[in-house]
Amino acid sequence: MLVDPANENSKFLFDQAITRDNIHKFVSDFVNGNLKRYLKSHDLPETNDEPVKIIVGKNFDDLVINNDKDVLVEFYAPWCGHCKQLAPIYDELAAKLAVNPNLVIAKCDSTGNEIPGVDIQSFPTIKFWKNGNKDTPIAFSGDRDLKGFLSFLKENTSHTWVDVESHEDL
Repeated sequence: MLVDPANENSKFLFDQAITRDNIHKFVSDFVNGNLKRYLKSHDLPETNDEPVKIIVGKNFDDLVINNDKDVLVEFYAPWCGHCKQLAPIYDELAAKLAVNPNLVIAKCDSTGNEIPGVDIQSFPTIKFWKNGNKDTPIAFSGDRDLKGFLSFLKENTSHTWVDVESHEDL
């Protein structure tokens, strides 16, 4: 692996047989800017049908960027105490909002997945990608309880809000 400290510590994976020609081509491609940056990613989940969707490096663009849905993502670390406290609230939020077809509630283990352009400084970090403005995610601001999340999402979603309470009566 080659790490370029001048370029956000970008990493480039050398995954070929170690030969003079392969090393020369790898270095030449690096110098010419032709290497694809290496990003950590867990494997894709076998299923992703729970209310909270699982995001890994390999499916981030499909689940967050390349669709017309609003997406709330929690970036967490499995060892983080605050993340563990948030988990049941986040699960309840996703279950309640399953009636909103254009809203995705998701989480990403940041210890094993790298997402280009997403800077995580602490855990949990929660960001919202609004449909029509996916280039600029909104940092979650609000109380990290069910009421706080619902208020934030109702205020920021780009789609018609489906009233959660009216569906609970059905």
